[in-house]
Amino acid sequence: MTGPQTAFITGANGGIGSALARKLASAGTKLVLAGRNTAALEALASEIGAKALICDFTNPEEVGICVTAALEELGTIEAAAHCIGSILLKPAHLTSVDDWKAVMDTNLNSSFYLLNKLARPMMKAGGSIAFVTSIAAEKGLSNHESIGAAKAGLAGLTRSAAATYAKNQLRVNCIAPGLVDTPLAAPITGNEAARKFSEAMHPLARLGTAEEIANALFFLLSPENTWITGQSLSVDGGLSSLQVK
Repeated sequence: MTGPQTAFITGANGGIGSALARKLASAGTKLVLAGRNTAALEALASEIGAKALICDFTNPEEVGICVTAALEELGTIEAAAHCIGSILLKPAHLTSVDDWKAVMDTNLNSSFYLLNKLARPMMKAGGSIAFVTSIAAEKGLSNHESIGAAKAGLAGLTRSAAATYAKNQLRVNCIAPGLVDTPLAAPITGNEAARKFSEAMHPLARLGTAEEIANALFFLLSPENTWITGQSLSVDGGLSSLQVK
C-alpha cells in the first residue's frame, strides 16, 4: 500500500508511534517525529532518517511552535497521526482531581491542540489525520471512568472534525485499540495474573501488538483510502463486538 509523501507523527517515541514511523519510513514517507522523550526520539529519527522535534503536547503554545517547525521541514503535511495517550485504571471514587485533569490533558486536550494548529494548513490541500482512542470509548469497562471519558471525547472530536473539514478533503479518523503490548501497558502486562486476565478478555485470547495498530493507522493515512472519514476503526481482538463462550 502506498504511503503519504509527508507525515507528522506525535508520540513517535512510544510503542505505537515508533512502529508507525518505521512503517511509513519504509514506504518512503518524509517524516517529522515529535514527542517528549528526547533520547528515544532522536535515536529513532537517526535510525530512519527523520526530523525530531521535542514538544509537550499538553501545552498549546508548544504545539503551535512544533507544528510550524514541522511545516517548515516538510513544506506540506499530507498525513498526521497523534499517538499520545495514557492508561489510568481507577474507579471514580479513587480518582483524584489531579488524576482526572492529567488524563484529559494527555488524551483529549493534546488532541484538540494538535487539530487546532494543523487544520488550517492541511485544509489547503487536504489529507488525513488519525487519532488513537480506545475500546473504552465504546464499551463500558470497569475502572476506566477517566480514560473512557477522555477517549469518548476524542471519538466525538474526530467525528465532528471529519464533518467540518470534509469539504476541504481533509479526512479525520481514529483507531480504537484493545489492550496493546507496549511499554505504556507494562504496569498491566508485567503482572502475570493481570496479563492473563487481560488476554482472556479478548476473544482472540491475546493482546495486540504495536505493529498491528500501526498497520491500521497506515491504512487510514494512505492516499489509497481517500473515501474514509469520520470513522472509528476497532482493532481490539474482537473485544468490542464479540462474546465468546
